[in-house]
Amino acid sequence: MRIDVFTIFPDIIDSYTSASILGRAQAGGHLDVQSHDLRDGAEDKHRSVDDSPFGGGAGMVMKPAPIFSVVEQTQPPRPLLYLSPTGRRFDQAYAIELSALDGFSLLCGRYEGVDERVREHLVDGEVSVGDYVLAGGELGALVVIEAVARLIPGVLGNEESISDESFTDGLLEYPHYTRPAEFRGWDVPAALRSGDHGLVDRWRMAQSLDRTRKSRPDMIEARGGLSTAEKSLLDEFGL
Repeated sequence: MRIDVFTIFPDIIDSYTSASILGRAQAGGHLDVQSHDLRDGAEDKHRSVDDSPFGGGAGMVMKPAPIFSVVEQTQPPRPLLYLSPTGRRFDQAYAIELSALDGFSLLCGRYEGVDERVREHLVDGEVSVGDYVLAGGELGALVVIEAVARLIPGVLGNEESISDESFTDGLLEYPHYTRPAEFRGWDVPAALRSGDHGLVDRWRMAQSLDRTRKSRPDMIEARGGLSTAEKSLLDEFGL
């Protein structure tokens, strides 16, 4: 998969995507992240990419010319998505959709955002990583890249871990334990030490259901509530 990122801080993108899982994914040929400096499309010696807004107001706005120029010269994979608070909320379902593509691109804004003509005539859509304000789109872009890259076959060592993760089936993930079996008087649950794989599976599902209904009841509601079988499963483990 190829992912192109348009930003005035390409080093931020390059340094993160060259490390850990993303770095290994690129070295293994599963992922190709290309960053592009929007200042390369600037029309003056100072490489300016912003200007004051028409009508006045605080802050600066990213000019359309440098953005159009770099994108048009690059011809990046589409869709081109602008990181914006007005965009579609990014979640696991959206990550799965993007992971099915051969590639896509991300545009990182700065200052007060981009000239509206970029939104109207250049990008294909907008994506938001949450209801809060950041200084720019770079961190949001990295969130999207990592969430999508983990779903590409071959990127993770254990493909089963994807299907067990939070949000994959509309539930939060169950608790995890490792050695030692007893630590400071706190024991690993007996079900996990039983060697009974069926019991382990039921315990994990019950824990996912319980954790989700306590921490994210909205997710339970979105699934249509608890089924009779799920309620029985919770009862089995006293939850």
